[in-house]
Amino acid sequence: MSEPVPQSGTPAVHETDLLIVGAGPAGLFACYYAGMRGLDVTLLDSLPHLGGQVAALYPDKEIFDVAGFPAVTGRELVERLTRQAETASPTLVLGEGALELRRDDPDAVVVTTDTGRVIRAGAVLLTAGIGRFTPRPLPALDGFAGDGVHHLVAPPHEYADRHVVIVGGGDSAVDWANTLAPHARQVTLVHRRNRFRAHEHSVNLLMDSLVRILTNSEIAGVHGVDALKAVTVRDCRTQVLETFDTDVLIPALGHIASLGPLTTWGLTIDKQQIHVDTAMSTGLDRVYAAGDITTYPGKVRLMAVGFGEAATAVNNIAVRLRPDEDLFPGHSSERPPVSTP
Repeated sequence: MSEPVPQSGTPAVHETDLLIVGAGPAGLFACYYAGMRGLDVTLLDSLPHLGGQVAALYPDKEIFDVAGFPAVTGRELVERLTRQAETASPTLVLGEGALELRRDDPDAVVVTTDTGRVIRAGAVLLTAGIGRFTPRPLPALDGFAGDGVHHLVAPPHEYADRHVVIVGGGDSAVDWANTLAPHARQVTLVHRRNRFRAHEHSVNLLMDSLVRILTNSEIAGVHGVDALKAVTVRDCRTQVLETFDTDVLIPALGHIASLGPLTTWGLTIDKQQIHVDTAMSTGLDRVYAAGDITTYPGKVRLMAVGFGEAATAVNNIAVRLRPDEDLFPGHSSERPPVSTP
């Protein structure tokens, strides 16, 4: 995969057949499929890495509903999808969000990113999941700029011999506590309520683990200058404070999702989802969508469905860009072997 050279001054226009906005599982599969249809493809994501929410939120959690995998971790799935997408030799634009869409002529769509980069595409495919998501704030972290706060969790082995404090009571918090407990020196889970919102099986695993559980509690303060050294926890019932040494703090309070600038593009949006037709067209000429960002009657929000929508969208885009081609691409097994990096 390649990345365009950063522009200085007035940015040059990057030309591409297909711009895919969102590099999660659906976007990565769409990238591969665009390459199979012979399209030049550019992959844009506001995150600095590939894999979207799967890579950011649950890389080490097992996924059971992807065809062909009885179980696969998010990290492994993203690695395999990335290798598959690399066969399309896409241009990567990471750490930049789609800001503005305009039509300079009937044969292209022009997207400007939030850094000022200009991308002129024959078509745009939106695979942005739930949109741009930001962590819910933890008030105790206001003003703290040191190392040791992990909004994105590293591979478990990197927490060996470290005291990890996780904040939250949902699936993410409980899953991370269970995942890191066998690796870290100590894991402490702080939750301001008495009951957890996570799946019952995960909570049962937590209760049987060596994780220190502090319910009806909240983080009252963090300590350290260049790096996190300790946290103070308040018991919400007694107001008693306890301060203890901490190496890593993981705020697992959920995320706030927003479609952001996409809401200004003239799309038909309902509850953070974009309406599409059976060709995955948004109703805006040359603008399509696939995956969790879409809605239509009977929509089922599964990753497996997103893969199918991505293939449907790309095949319809290929015909839109090259009307003499067939909608059905032929079977991949009939094509020459493709070498993967």
